[in-house]
Amino acid sequence: MRQVLHTLDAPTPGAGLIDITAGVTAWVTAQGIVQGLLTVFCRHPSASLVIQGSDADMKSDLEAFFIRLAPEGEGRYEHLTDGPDDMPAHIRAALTQTQLAIPVIGGKLALGGGQAIYVFEHRRAPQRRQALLHLIGE
Repeated sequence: MRQVLHTLDAPTPGAGLIDITAGVTAWVTAQGIVQGLLTVFCRHPSASLVIQGSDADMKSDLEAFFIRLAPEGEGRYEHLTDGPDDMPAHIRAALTQTQLAIPVIGGKLALGGGQAIYVFEHRRAPQRRQALLHLIGE
């Protein structure tokens, strides 16, 4: 049984879904592990991870839903230290995931057809995000 770790840089242009599938897939393939489990972990409290489809309408609908669910606005939140978009970003991150577990079968991620791995950036300004990858298997 082997374990390998990697930090994948995932800079974001601002709020939205940032596809990291290609970077994750390339790293997993290079490890030569045929059967195993990949954990992807987001190290940031105002961003998250999701597995979703790649359709542009789906992405914009999902982003818009979370904006409506946790909107910005004066008087809504006490936590304003990091700006008016910070507390809504924390709420959106709390409602999604900070880690994903993806099986590796035959040396490949066992994602379904059309599925992609995204960093879900919840802040408006560009950010320097990282996804930690932990692969265990043989």
